[in-house]
Amino acid sequence: MDGVLLVHKPAGMTSHDVVNRIRKIFHTKKVGHCGTLDPEATGVLVLCIGKATKALQFLMSETKEYQATLVLGQATDTYDASGQVVAQKPFQGVSHVNAVLQSFVGSQEQLPPMYSAIKVNGKKLYEYARNHEKVEVQPRSIVIHHIELLDQHDQFITFRVQCSKGTYIRSLCVDIGKKLGYPAHMQKLIRLASGHFRLENCFSLEDIEQGHYHMLSLEEAFQHFEHYVVEDAQIVYHGKKIKSDIDHQVVVCNQEGQVLAVYGPDGTGYLKSIRGLF
Repeated sequence: MDGVLLVHKPAGMTSHDVVNRIRKIFHTKKVGHCGTLDPEATGVLVLCIGKATKALQFLMSETKEYQATLVLGQATDTYDASGQVVAQKPFQGVSHVNAVLQSFVGSQEQLPPMYSAIKVNGKKLYEYARNHEKVEVQPRSIVIHHIELLDQHDQFITFRVQCSKGTYIRSLCVDIGKKLGYPAHMQKLIRLASGHFRLENCFSLEDIEQGHYHMLSLEEAFQHFEHYVVEDAQIVYHGKKIKSDIDHQVVVCNQEGQVLAVYGPDGTGYLKSIRGLF
C-alpha cells in the first residue's frame, strides 16, 4: 500500500501515536507524518505510506491554517489547558479584540513555548522544562498571513489564522493575551489545513480501520505543484540532469503524467534530481 493518507487526528494522541496506529492497520513500518500536531490538538495530519514516504520532505507544507480558542485571565506553563496555572488576573472585559488580532499580521519573531520539541544543544525544550533547567530560547521567524476573529464571548476568543510552517499557535494565544492586558492560554486547537490538504478531506482513524478512506496517489498529492514533463523517463531513472533555466523545484513526470521525481536547479543552467519517487 503506497500513497498519502489524510487523517483527522483526534485529541489525546500524539502524532507518533497516530503513525503507530496506521502502521498496525496497514501492516507496514513505512509510515511517516508531514508535520506534527500537539497531543490535544485535532485536525489535519498528513501521512505518507510505503513508497510515498520518499515524498515526506516535499509535502511538509509551508502554510498552515488553524482555528484556535484562547482563554483570557489565566496563563499556564505549557501555554495550553494541560499545564499548571502560573498567573491569573480576574477578567473585567476587553475591547479592540479584532484590532489586536490584525496587529499580528505580517513577518515577526516568535518565542516558542518551553514545552515544545524544538532542540537546543541536542536536547528538546520540554526536557529542560520538566527538569526545571534554564536554557536560552531563541525567537523564530514566522509569518501570519491572515487572522480572523470568529467569536468573542466573555474571556473566550476564537479565531482562524493562516500562518507559516513553524508558527506556534500556543505562543500566539499568549502574545494576543499580553496585548489585551491579560495572562492567557490556548484552550482548543484545530488544524484546518496543511498546504492544499484540508480537514474536509480527512478520515478518522475509525473510518480508516473500517476501510472507509481514500489513499491519495503521488499524482493527486502533487497536483498543486509545478510539473515538468520529460519525453524520456530513463533520464530520471538514471538520475541525469536536465538542461533548464528553471530556478525552483519542480515535480518531474513522464508523458502519461506519472510522478517520477523532484528536481531542483543546480546553479549552472541545469535541473538536478533531488529525490526519485519511483
